[in-house]
Amino acid sequence: MILKGAEAARYFAKPDPSKAGLLIFGADTMRVALRRQEVIAALIGPEGEAEMRLTRMGAGDLRRDPAMLLDALKAQGFFPGPRVAFLEEAGDAHAPAIAAALKDWRAGDAQLVVTAGNLTAKSALRKVFEPSPQSVCIGLYDDPPSREDIEDTLRRAGLRAVDPAAMNDLTVLARALDPGDFRQTVEKIGLYKHGDTTPLTPAEVAQMAPATIEADLDDILHAAAEHRAAEISPLLRRLEGQGVQPVALCIAALRHFRTLHVAASHPAGASEGMARMKPPVFGPRRDRMLRQASGWGMHRLEQALALLVDTDLTLRSASRAPHMAVMERALIRLSMMKR
Repeated sequence: MILKGAEAARYFAKPDPSKAGLLIFGADTMRVALRRQEVIAALIGPEGEAEMRLTRMGAGDLRRDPAMLLDALKAQGFFPGPRVAFLEEAGDAHAPAIAAALKDWRAGDAQLVVTAGNLTAKSALRKVFEPSPQSVCIGLYDDPPSREDIEDTLRRAGLRAVDPAAMNDLTVLARALDPGDFRQTVEKIGLYKHGDTTPLTPAEVAQMAPATIEADLDDILHAAAEHRAAEISPLLRRLEGQGVQPVALCIAALRHFRTLHVAASHPAGASEGMARMKPPVFGPRRDRMLRQASGWGMHRLEQALALLVDTDLTLRSASRAPHMAVMERALIRLSMMKR
């Protein structure tokens, strides 16, 4: 039996104890591992592993001893309750042993949970699980998480009151990060909001989200983008004292103005263009950069990028000009590029 989408998500949260086996496969090992942890916890409970009701097997172990899988399904534990036999990183070569074990499965035996990498439609392992009504086969692909998936992750972290704008930011974050990184970020937000009954705000999401650009560089980049030329030199002296190199500063400026250009040139508008950025831009910083993109316009930003590319080439060339002075001149020129 094949499950997809929301139906698969519901099965992970509440698996059917009458099924003999479950195959979870996909190219993203972290995504597979997270779903495997979820479904095993739902089957045997939080104390299942401590009570020795979970048997772990590796693909190499099964290759050396094919009978161990059936033994794990039939074995009786010291503690009462449902049991799970977990086979990790299986492949098509293990399909005969798995098929034989599932054929002998009876009610009361341990449930079999198998994980595998990316499998084709003709995979022998998939053909063991897909046709049988007693088995479940779920493929995990690199599709963006659904709203239901995100809400489930938030609920597990204790976050029930979320501002709609913050939910939009979390949706962007979920698409940009790996599943494991997104879950860790949401757990961090949950700890931050522990005991706080007010709705989660975009500013709090931005505060907890993984950093994308060094905060110390933001001030000087915003000063250049917002035409505040008088602030460039003092900020540059402070960065220079912190050990920031001119090339690193130029790369950060290129990234910043490229983001503005992507937003300003998007056919659906600057807001949509900013939402599709990777890594994503959040909260007040996103609103600020949207205003910058609108103020500059696409064509003026192309001129700014050309200036920064020329500056980068100069910094990487054999020029004897002081590199920090070259970078300072470029930032001042950017800050003077008014309409």
